[in-house]
Amino acid sequence: MAPALDVKKIAMIGCGSMGGGMAQLFAEQGMSVGLQDPSTDAMDQLIQRAQKDGVPNELKRFDDYKSLCAWLDNPRVFVWSLPHGFVGDKVLEGLMPYLSKGDIIIDAANEHWENSERRMGVCVTKGIRYVGMGVSGGYQAARRGPSMCPAADDETLDMVLPLLEKVAAKGSNGKPCVGRAGTGGAGHYVKMIHNGIEHGMMSAISEAWGIMIKGLGMSNDEISDEFQRWNENGELRNTFLVDISAKICRTKDPKTGERVLDTVEDKVVQDVTGEEGTGVWSNTEAVAEHIPAPTMTVAHYLRLASSDLAQRRRINKTFGGNAPPQTLEGVQKKEFLESLRLATYLGCLASYVQGMIIIDRADKEKHFNINYNDVLQIWSGGCIIQADYISEKLLHPIYKDYKSKDSINPLYETAVADEFKRGFSDLKKVCLKAMEGDHNIPALSATLEWLKILTSVDLPTSFYEAQLDYFGNHMYDKKGDDPSGAAVTGKYSFEWKPA
Repeated sequence: MAPALDVKKIAMIGCGSMGGGMAQLFAEQGMSVGLQDPSTDAMDQLIQRAQKDGVPNELKRFDDYKSLCAWLDNPRVFVWSLPHGFVGDKVLEGLMPYLSKGDIIIDAANEHWENSERRMGVCVTKGIRYVGMGVSGGYQAARRGPSMCPAADDETLDMVLPLLEKVAAKGSNGKPCVGRAGTGGAGHYVKMIHNGIEHGMMSAISEAWGIMIKGLGMSNDEISDEFQRWNENGELRNTFLVDISAKICRTKDPKTGERVLDTVEDKVVQDVTGEEGTGVWSNTEAVAEHIPAPTMTVAHYLRLASSDLAQRRRINKTFGGNAPPQTLEGVQKKEFLESLRLATYLGCLASYVQGMIIIDRADKEKHFNINYNDVLQIWSGGCIIQADYISEKLLHPIYKDYKSKDSINPLYETAVADEFKRGFSDLKKVCLKAMEGDHNIPALSATLEWLKILTSVDLPTSFYEAQLDYFGNHMYDKKGDDPSGAAVTGKYSFEWKPA
């Protein structure tokens, strides 16, 4: 086991909202922090903000890599908070002439896992330690304590984890929300899937808000109370996204007195503007790994449709309007709200389960050596998908002995199956009434269909398979002659029509 680092000086490359918050966190833990960013204004403003906040240690600006590297102690420790893509390559290229064997780079960007692994390959040839680390919680958590998901070889993690534990968020169990995600690109891979889960959960909760405000005629203050009830007890207790939903519904601009939510346009653009790649990548991975993850996927499609408001306006004009959401008729409000709570919970749980199945498949194929217990601890606080009931009550017991199981698909577990069975009728009730009233429920309805598909052993895809064989000679298995049910090419074909 390698000794922990005694870090007195650390470099923060990238001083935006995330990097700036983390720089102040490190300074509050007794370190001097060297700043490097293309924007001198960003560095100067960060230094001024730290002084205003009474941050006790030095934040020092550097305008070039040479002087920054000369200032650092050995081994040099760098934390990156950069845009994903080629920016990290350019930074590594610029640093490389000044680096020495044993120096450590902690890449805390929302980076693609393959970029992490490629840079690891570049660094290892010079003896430089590279840690690919996903960071969650947003800019506020970056300042107070984020959830961090690092991956590297064991020796490197031995060295850096004590440093990261100092600034990490704490879970409800009091432990830091950081751990050994795995090796190679595992840190950024797990964070990528975290964000896919996040999108599914956000969509389910947003759909519930839409039903409450347009279907039940509730005010945002009433909806805030309902979200608060969900967050205090039951299956959605201490769920970060539910908690902030209650706050969003009530928040007013102190300058105007106007409710902020009433001013927000229905336009999510982060995916198409390139600010965030993880939502795209997580869905690409689901498809590439042949994992049905419709709650995550349709949540992403909702974002994409939302982003192009100009297109929606033009289509709306072509159609001569739309089918606007209607007041839900014939429902008992109190009972329906409880069904809506359980339906939203199943949407969140489905997002988690779909994400874990993707991680498991990738772990087996890419040899990430995922430490599932540490991943769940990382997600126990300080991150966007924090959900105490899901992670602590359901998933922790399942993954406690994951190494002894031949498969860790959560849907194979009775405890998870019981949750879906218990809430299935409520989910179906909500979807039926919402569809009848023309409400937008892509994630909730996709969750219902996903459950129906994966629990069925008699899908209409026998007809689909016959079509494939008819025009493509794609082969099929015969009923009663396929005991394993494995995803392999069938043995039979029929000459439906002579060629």
